[in-house]
Parts: sequence; structure tokens; C-alpha cells
Amino acid sequence: MKQLSNRHILLGVTGGIAAYKSAELIRRLKDHGADVRVVMTAAAMEFITPLTLQALSGNPVHTTLLDPAAEAGMGHIELARWADVILIAPASADFMARLANGRGDDLLTTLCLATPAPIALAPAMNQGMWRDPATQANVNILVERSIHLFGPAAGEQACGDVGPGRMLEAEDLAQRCAELFNSRLLDGVQLTITAGPTREAIDPVRYISNHSSGKMGYALARAAADAGARVTLISGPTNLPCPERVTRIDIVSATEMHEAAMAAMGQCQIFIACAAVADYRPINCAGQKIKKDNDSMQIELVRNPDIVSAVAKHAERPFTIGFAAETQDLLHYARDKLQRKNLDMIVANDVANSSIGFNANDNAVTVLTTKGEQSIAQMGKNQLAAQLIQLIAQQFLSTKQEGL
Repeated sequence: MKQLSNRHILLGVTGGIAAYKSAELIRRLKDHGADVRVVMTAAAMEFITPLTLQALSGNPVHTTLLDPAAEAGMGHIELARWADVILIAPASADFMARLANGRGDDLLTTLCLATPAPIALAPAMNQGMWRDPATQANVNILVERSIHLFGPAAGEQACGDVGPGRMLEAEDLAQRCAELFNSRLLDGVQLTITAGPTREAIDPVRYISNHSSGKMGYALARAAADAGARVTLISGPTNLPCPERVTRIDIVSATEMHEAAMAAMGQCQIFIACAAVADYRPINCAGQKIKKDNDSMQIELVRNPDIVSAVAKHAERPFTIGFAAETQDLLHYARDKLQRKNLDMIVANDVANSSIGFNANDNAVTVLTTKGEQSIAQMGKNQLAAQLIQLIAQQFLSTKQEGL
């Protein structure tokens, strides 16, 4: 069920005894990588509490259409845009009737009217209510409008009746939800990426760093998430917002980045070392600001840990990609680094060229593997990131197949 990785699932819960199954459904959706937000009708809260579903989803539960705090930012429209799919489970006969008639008198029906995302219903009701001609007429209207129907199943019901009307089980609903999405190159793959600069402290107010903006690394993180990967971004100090569907770990120094990278071993399948890590740090950091007492100052430096090399040599080694940012002899240095550091792939770029170097919005690179190389002409970093992720995914999947 990898298609659910990084998907935004808006779960609508309506009134009915089957609402207790919604708790397990949230767990199953999250187990398969989805981000779940919950909207409850007033009737649903008579059967299960918002607090329960909030604890399971990890997100606030939405219950009111006219919430002054949320509506200041048009909260219901934002939720409608956020969703990749709206799944109503359980979907009561009353809710289906209101939806079939285009009602928008509560938050959940309003979201269904406003969303561009597909909508799926998991009906749950007494067998007599399900068989009633009015309910069946509403079902036909909803299906004609391309709303997906998951179930109902037949069996014994809470009221003692036997027949159609039972809500499908959580795992079945998660599977059917996943089938609404096309597979992507990196669905469900755990990917870790480093980005941005590191800062190596001289004293409490000064540090050694570089000109990296983090733009390329953040663009790669965004593209990997779009390809379905579960992305952890280990980031040095930048002014960039964290991409959606990405987990960011903020660090400052190379030592902190090294520790975060090593902690990811055994958990990530692909590691992209895009950060501009300082090669050296001061051997001692002054406890107080250093005063300008002399005309010159000497700072003794010590080598920082080589993060990508440590990852590539780790016992639980992931598929490892490095970056070579050079100002001269670009391909010579990149080939040497590829072999010396035992990398699967390296991306070489010329940072001496100001139009594609640090802080630029464009980039041009050459991708090298042990089997060959491929140049990618200058383009925007977001566009380039999408191409790089496609190449990385193809190489990763090819390597996995060769290892079988």
C-alpha cells in the first residue's frame, strides 16, 4: 500500500455506531504513510470523542464550520485544498442524503462541495435503511457524480439485524483508498537528505561557514516527497521553509549533522548528501567573545567528520549520493570522490559560475556513476531536482533488482 505514502487523507466521521472503527482506520492509514486529518459531524461526537481521534491522528480534529479562529484564514477552504482524498467513514444515510442534495450546512458537507480531490464513502447503517429506495436513489446520484463507494459489507449488525450495511474493516478501507492513487517512483522509500551550510563556532558570536543557501537540497527534498518518499531533511541554518510532507531536523555544526546522519542508518534506504559541510572547525571555541587586542589572530582548526564517507562505509549502508561543488577540474574531482568515498552516484556542479553557484536559483550538473555520466543543462533548481530524483530512483531500483 505504498501509494499512501505522504498522501493527505481527510477523514470524515459521521454519526453511527461504526464510528468506533474510525479510530482503527486512522491507525491503518498512518501505518501506510498517510497524513490524516479528521472532520467530525455533531452526531459523530455522540459516539466517539474528538480527543480520541486527535490523539491517534496527531492533528487537531475539526468539528465546526464557523470557527472564528479557523475562518479568519478561510479554514474550510484550506482543508478542502489540503486533501488528496476525502474519505467519509462511516457515511450515514443522513449524510449521504445531504451530500446527494448538494447541502453545505456543516463543515464536512461544505468541504465535499469545495474540494477538487476525489471523495469516497464507506456507508454504515441498518440494512433496512440501506435498502430503502430513497437511500438507493441517493447512492445512484452520488455514483453518477464520480463519488467512490467502498462497501457496504453484509453481516450481523449492532441492532441484531443481518444484511448489507456494515462498514468495511479498516485495512480494507485503507487498501481501497490506496487504489485511488497511481504508483510513484519512490512510494514508501525512506530517504534522508542533508542540506544547507554548517556553522563552526569560533566564539559565542563568530563562526566559520560558507555561502550555501540550501536551495538545491530543499528542492530535492520536495521532489522526493512528491515522488512518494518518506523524507527526513537534516538542515543547517537556512531561511527556507520546510517543504510539505517532509520531516526536518535542524542542526548547526558538522558534528551535529554527522550525529543526525548516523542516527538515520538502518532506517533510510537512500541518503543524499547535498549539504555544504565545513571541512574544518576550530579546535577550541572561546567561552566569551574574543576581543580585538592584536593586529592578527591565529585559529587552530581540526578536521570535521566526513559524513557522506561515513554513511557509504556504514554496515547498514543505504544507496548513497554525494555532491561535488567545485571551482575547477569539476569532473576530475567528482570521479575521484565517487571512487574514493564508495558512492553509488555523485552530482557535480561548478560553483565558480555565479549563475549556477551558491545562492543562485538555477543550477546545471553532471551526474556520475560507475557506469557512466549524464549532463543536465542549466534550469531552475526545482525543475532540476525533479530530474535528479527520477535518475536517483531509477538507479536505486536497478540496484535493488540486481541484488535480488
